[in-house]
Amino acid sequence: MKINLLPEDDKTNGWSAILAPRQHRPALDKTIKADWLVIGAGFAGLAAARQLAINRPDDRIALLEAHEAAEGASGRNSGFAIDLPHNVGSSLEELEASKCYMGLARAAISHLEDMVTQHKIDCDWVRRGKYHAAASARGTSEVLEPFARELEAIGEPLTWMEKDELSNKLGSKHFDAAIYTPGCVLMNPAALTRGLAESLPGNIDLYEHSPVVDIDYTNGVTAQTPSGSVFAPKLIICVNGLADQFGFYRGRLLRFAAHASLTRPLNDAEQAVYGVDQDWGLTPANAFAGITMRYTPDKRILIRQNIHFQPSVRCTDAARKTIASEHKRLFDERFPMLPNVTMEHTWTGFICLSENGAPGFGKVAGNVWAATCQNAVGVTKGTISGMLAADMACGVDNPMIADMESLGSPSKVPPRPFLDVGVRAKFAWELFRNRHEA
Repeated sequence: MKINLLPEDDKTNGWSAILAPRQHRPALDKTIKADWLVIGAGFAGLAAARQLAINRPDDRIALLEAHEAAEGASGRNSGFAIDLPHNVGSSLEELEASKCYMGLARAAISHLEDMVTQHKIDCDWVRRGKYHAAASARGTSEVLEPFARELEAIGEPLTWMEKDELSNKLGSKHFDAAIYTPGCVLMNPAALTRGLAESLPGNIDLYEHSPVVDIDYTNGVTAQTPSGSVFAPKLIICVNGLADQFGFYRGRLLRFAAHASLTRPLNDAEQAVYGVDQDWGLTPANAFAGITMRYTPDKRILIRQNIHFQPSVRCTDAARKTIASEHKRLFDERFPMLPNVTMEHTWTGFICLSENGAPGFGKVAGNVWAATCQNAVGVTKGTISGMLAADMACGVDNPMIADMESLGSPSKVPPRPFLDVGVRAKFAWELFRNRHEA
């Protein structure tokens, strides 16, 4: 089976650009055999390979990455390990589903924290919590107030903050109110992904710059790369929105582009004017119309806004230049006291959503398991789905597998081009209907 769509490495990731250069692993340049093959070295693939190594310490595990660890979607997100669903729902069934979701997310955070501590991964990992904020009174009443009631119903701690108190925390008067919850972890996602890749157990062979261009599922799995091939009896596929290219979840995955910009560090004078010392993270009441923001330990401010349907998983430099200008405008609206702060890096990351919000997880063929479609919560969902896919493949009796399966499977969507028209129309309506949160 030919793989017709490969991820593009545009070398724009700001999280990587602010790190020291890294010596990447060599590409696969020969024919090898392994006991297991894992495709994709993002959060899901790294977690799956590591868990396989723990479950099967005498087995050889080949891990193929199309580009470099931390240069794909896992290293390009906003740097939140989120433990809560953004919106819980008020029925008993929805409340129970939220508890299941939180159990999975918190297991992922605990695992990652263990890895950061054990391997001394320098990624600015901190349990800082996050602000879930509304920019308008309407957003506060329609989203935050119900969310607060539902968090209280499941016994989750929260702090309600109004405009003035919130302004003191964020250094911006833009927001009407926010719910602060303490369980979220903030980090540099590229540094975390690098650290996870560089601390893999010895029975894992990671090959970078080794995209799979052809795959054969006859009598095991044979994956061809531009310069080599791998044969293994069993496969775990961790390529998120590109799983359909490998024959799985066809007609069920939606690929979106998410754009982010990172400023240069504030200088001492700007920091004094800004007046906020502690780093923070903020997610919007409406994920499509609103803006995700970070204030980082090295005094940069991140803006993530402008998500759009992008099945081709491509973005041009010209489009990024336009997006950078828009991010600067949004920054100036929120931080008018910092007019000379520029956007130093602007990049695109591609996320995979399903129409019903379910992941692509589980056994998808006789010798193939999947940990894909993370629905834009890749740090936690990717990590736990990779770990549980490995446990499932090895026959480990892990009760969280049932919790993961309870989240369902991606539902079918209309064929293209009807899909494109429908998604873009729905997205335009969502933006218009929630323009008060922009």
